[in-house]
Amino acid sequence: MAEYYVYIMASHRGTLYTGVTNDLERRTYEHKSGLGGAFTKKYNVSKLVYYESTSDVVSAIEREKQIKAWRRSKGLL
Repeated sequence: MAEYYVYIMASHRGTLYTGVTNDLERRTYEHKSGLGGAFTKKYNVSKLVYYESTSDVVSAIEREKQIKAWRRSKGLL
């Protein structure tokens, strides 16, 4: 059965990035190596600070959206 991960990466300045992947080790490596995408490369987002797993990709995507919306609506981070 496939495993999907919702994860949060951070920069040393506190910039956060939330994503979904089916290979957390590979994706973390990509972020740390500057291969994770334009946003993470620009803000040097390279430290894994949180993750959770599920076997349902739709649930993982919904959780990612929930985390992103919560951060903005609560004004906490």
